[in-house]
Amino acid sequence: MSHETLDNIIIVGAGPAGLALARSLADAPVRITLLEYQSEESIVDPAPDGREIALTLRSQRILNDLGVWPLIPKEEIHPLRGARVRDGRSSFAMAIDPVGRDSDNLGNLVPNHAIRRALYQSVTGQARLDLRTEQRVIGAAVTEGGAEVRLASGETLRGAMVVAADSRFSAVRGMLGIGARIHKTERTMICMRVRHSDDPLGGKALEWFDHGRTVALLPLGLGLTSFVLTLPDAKAADFLAWPEACRESYAKAILVGELGDIEAVEQPFAYPLTMTFSERFVRPRAALVGDAAVGMHPVTAHGFNFGLAGAWELGRVLRGGMPRYARLVRYAIEQQMATLPLYEATRHLVGLYTDDTPFARPVRKAVLRLGASKPVSGALALLLSGNRRLGIPARSAGLPSLPPGPLSRLSG
Repeated sequence: MSHETLDNIIIVGAGPAGLALARSLADAPVRITLLEYQSEESIVDPAPDGREIALTLRSQRILNDLGVWPLIPKEEIHPLRGARVRDGRSSFAMAIDPVGRDSDNLGNLVPNHAIRRALYQSVTGQARLDLRTEQRVIGAAVTEGGAEVRLASGETLRGAMVVAADSRFSAVRGMLGIGARIHKTERTMICMRVRHSDDPLGGKALEWFDHGRTVALLPLGLGLTSFVLTLPDAKAADFLAWPEACRESYAKAILVGELGDIEAVEQPFAYPLTMTFSERFVRPRAALVGDAAVGMHPVTAHGFNFGLAGAWELGRVLRGGMPRYARLVRYAIEQQMATLPLYEATRHLVGLYTDDTPFARPVRKAVLRLGASKPVSGALALLLSGNRRLGIPARSAGLPSLPPGPLSRLSG
């Protein structure tokens, strides 16, 4: 597989994907320089950010193999026993329940900051790893003999390979000459935890597409739920500007009959939603992982899982030494095949279920009815648990720009 030694790899971004990749190379004879623009304190003990990650069973296995799963406090792990999806206040809900004999859960809900903290703890003291915080990258390039990264401090780092793991708006991706398909939804996701008297969810997530908004309830144990509200950007800004009492009243009006009496236990966190898909996942001596490769919409709760799986698979490729470019291309094609179908399906479904025109409403209901059929709901359960992946034929080794989908007239 290898024709040279992988002496040094430079990873830009110490988020979950970058840390997971570094951890996956712990036993490989390679020096790793991991660059992060944030302060050391922000990654040693990340603050709560409102995001609850729906980890698939496959992601749990990867984290366990990396030695990360045991580092997550048990009280931060909340079993996800299923999911229900409705169109508005319809009494009909598409149910997605675990299938197979091996699990009672689709996965687990874990706070994003708890996973990040555990990932950092897993690499603490790791041999041949140089984690450097407060580093701003101003240039990245690859040459025939290696890769180099220029820092704002004036220092230039050189290695056999560079990996972009910074963000869905990856600056390093652009520096490497890799474009991305960017889909701005013009919507903002707002997350906050609420306490409540009743506990009707039974460990199952509930999501419904209302007129002009999407609502999701993520169960975090008895009497505690993550309330996730997605609104058009302007309305989200209005919501965030309201006094706390007004926000709570608005939430109560939306959730009437769902959770009983509620009380907000934290300030809301807001995230403008943009989906991205990179035109290439690799080039000679360079690769993308995490959101730098694929930035998913949170409605499918799969972005983190894709990033973790990509980091794990890239780690497997690199553990044997510097791979020939053909092997990197194969990794890239496999990752594109694993992520593109759900990315495109999500993009079109989000467009459909945020379309309140008379044409779209019956289509929305029909799609949910189809999804509720046993073959489809069973396949969705396997997909969301990470026990099955969608696949498509790769268009070419070059991973060209993606063509428009057949439902683009619905999603814009």
